[in-house]
Amino acid sequence: MEEATQFTCNGDRLVGILALPAELARTGVVIIVGGPQYRAGSHRQFVLLARALSDAGCAVLRFDVRGMGDSSGAQRNFETISDDIAAAISHLQRRVPTVQNVVLWGLCDAAAAALLYCHDSVDARVSGLCLLNPWVRSEASLAKTQVKHYYPDRLKQKDFWRKLLIGKVALGAVSGFVQKLRQARGTATAAAADQPFQHRMAAAWHGFKGQLLLILSGDDYTAKEFLEYTQTDPTWQGYLAHPGLTRHDLPDVDHTFSGAAACKQVEDLTASWVTRTQSV
Repeated sequence: MEEATQFTCNGDRLVGILALPAELARTGVVIIVGGPQYRAGSHRQFVLLARALSDAGCAVLRFDVRGMGDSSGAQRNFETISDDIAAAISHLQRRVPTVQNVVLWGLCDAAAAALLYCHDSVDARVSGLCLLNPWVRSEASLAKTQVKHYYPDRLKQKDFWRKLLIGKVALGAVSGFVQKLRQARGTATAAAADQPFQHRMAAAWHGFKGQLLLILSGDDYTAKEFLEYTQTDPTWQGYLAHPGLTRHDLPDVDHTFSGAAACKQVEDLTASWVTRTQSV
């Protein structure tokens, strides 16, 4: 069963959809929506995911954060929605009092928001995190990813050299590559000083006592950037050794899992993980 619902966060009205299983649920899933989009998700991904998890026995809330979709308030970015997430968890438990364990599910900057929420709140209600292609973007990390993955692939393309020879590739593109090389050589410390949210994410990851599900797309620069950053930044050292971590790498899949098969794969992996690790 699905029903429209609304709740408040610091005086603003938040709108969501609650998917309820046929029987009483002990596990609730809050789908955090990254920006700029609303509770349906790209190609209705969150709608389908919520229904699949409800079929697996979970109560699921997908909602619009303040300033997005049908919710009121000023628009804000992923670093400032911890209050929205807290309000959503509380509303889910009020609406479904049998829910004892809460899983936060997030894609891209919503995955970052989930970790930042755990860093900000240390909320004992959250027993699981499902993180897909987490966002750790900085100028240096993006440059490193482009230098390692984008430019080598581009240089292998005959079309690139043909355009270069006939003058359709401007010298600005070459200078852009040189600039990326310089940015990529920037130190991890400098990047962290510019973008400290990545360090708070790492602290939350290391300190999280529950279960973690990490899903990474094979054909996605955000996922590649996450791997590059976490392998070189000292604050992420040893993150793959987290005792509660389950990891899945999906080759040839794009950032939002847009194909029907990939979308279904994410639904199945999430439902299986929740059923195995949480008291559904």
